[in-house]
Amino acid sequence: MRWKEIFINTLREEPRDAEAPSHSLMLRAAFIKKLSAGIYAYLPLGFRSLQKVINILRDEMNRAGASELIMPALHPAEIWKSSGRYDTLGEDKFAFKNRSGMEYVLGPTHEEVITQIVAESVKSYKDLPLMLYQIQGKFRDEARPRFGIIRSKEFLMKDAYSFDEDEERLDVNYQKMHKAYLNFFKRSGLEIIPVSADPGLMGGKVSHEFMVKTPYGEDKIVICKNCSYQASLEIAESFIPESDVPQEKEGDIEAISTPGITTIDNLSKTLKIKASKFLKAILYKTEKGPVMVCLRGDHDVNEAKLKRLLSAAHLEMASAEEIEKLTECPIGFLGPSGTKNIDIILDLAAGKEKNWVTGANEKDKHLRNVNINRDFKPALIGDIRYATAEDRCPKCQSSVTIENAMELGHIFKLGIRYSQALKAQYLSREGKKKDIIMGCYGIGVNRVLAAAIEQSHDEKGMIWPKPLAPFDIEILLLNEKDQTNIDVANDLEESLEKAGFQVLMDDREERAGVKFNDADLIGIPLQVVVSPRNLKEDCVEVKVRKTGETTKVDLSSAIPKIKGIYEKI
Repeated sequence: MRWKEIFINTLREEPRDAEAPSHSLMLRAAFIKKLSAGIYAYLPLGFRSLQKVINILRDEMNRAGASELIMPALHPAEIWKSSGRYDTLGEDKFAFKNRSGMEYVLGPTHEEVITQIVAESVKSYKDLPLMLYQIQGKFRDEARPRFGIIRSKEFLMKDAYSFDEDEERLDVNYQKMHKAYLNFFKRSGLEIIPVSADPGLMGGKVSHEFMVKTPYGEDKIVICKNCSYQASLEIAESFIPESDVPQEKEGDIEAISTPGITTIDNLSKTLKIKASKFLKAILYKTEKGPVMVCLRGDHDVNEAKLKRLLSAAHLEMASAEEIEKLTECPIGFLGPSGTKNIDIILDLAAGKEKNWVTGANEKDKHLRNVNINRDFKPALIGDIRYATAEDRCPKCQSSVTIENAMELGHIFKLGIRYSQALKAQYLSREGKKKDIIMGCYGIGVNRVLAAAIEQSHDEKGMIWPKPLAPFDIEILLLNEKDQTNIDVANDLEESLEKAGFQVLMDDREERAGVKFNDADLIGIPLQVVVSPRNLKEDCVEVKVRKTGETTKVDLSSAIPKIKGIYEKI
């Protein structure tokens, strides 16, 4: 392929709105083109790399026993209402009515659609197990699309779904997919971190995420410095050993005047007491009634953990007006001592300490030396907060780190979450109607490209892993007016392509410096420089993009030597 034949218009200037390296480099190297916020076209170079990702994905899905199909992007809204997710998606969904007044949703994911398809086709246990997948565009109306293709309004996903008789058979397919994911990321040249995760909006009981560390990721993972413990922050266990808990005697409770001071930060500064000694109280509403959640002032509620502890289907923080109505106390002064008719849910870490500063349930007042069991009795004590870097590993009690990461893949054991709602049943071996057990397995295809760049780039540009590079080798033709140069470059291109390489030749009438800079920018693994200077020595120069190492090879043995250098990258 010749540079003049392919649509490559590189940029010299840094794009103004690009924050992540992958965003900036993909724009500069003409891999993508922005149409609007969160909406991008994939230009020829980007499309070629995208196809590399898709080809590896297809191979691994087919090996795992999944069959490919394609589902519509346009969904009748009714199917989303049947599963209960129409309202849950809220403003993140693209929804509209057509000329006939029917309401549709542009598919953000396809659990409802695939379940309905299977419900109408699978009748007996003899039709199971079944595994289906597709690679298709998805749509979500992101409020703040950022980082180029990392967080966009339209994106490409591979989503697979398994259908089984029971949990044991689901586990077989789940493990198949887990292995297929590890194989896919390894074959793509990515360093991946698989972690236990929260199923979240998807539902189900078990899930794992496949993450890459990057400062521009919008997720966080907790990693033990000593053992194998790794988990998404959403699900990571919080653990403070007894040895780290201050030992003190219970003090006498006393009131403190705090006129107009309602935040932990301001209270801490005014009273000169560390935020960790405050017990903050937050009122939540559930379908079973209100609860008061209490935890250390320097900790944050993990609503996913809280929801699980309460076995609650609905969880929502109360508004200021609702707090006053339920407690007769203004916001900012709420506390557990003296609270009536509201269950108190206490975080595990807070349950180990004494002499808390809390709200007094009275305007402009707080209490000092509030103690558990003496001054209030919690209905439940459990891990309901996000882990912090001060926590210890729940497995080996070593220190942990919290890293920013980007989610590339997520697999779920959905159970009967969708089959029950959409009546996807089968006739069991015992002749009884049962709900099909489901699993779901997604990969953000375009994010794989961004992750590869985030993991491998330098100040000059991208450094593609071989499996995802748009081309294997780039030939830089210096002095495109010299016929000898042209003939050698043409012969090399033909011979390399016959040897199985995908080759891009820069045949532009440009200065050598421009060609070198663009070659480093687009990051093809191997560069072959054809120039009059080298040809005087009957050789060409080969450069490895990743290391910058250059080697001169004789023309007479150029193809096997170039092949040998490429294989060692």
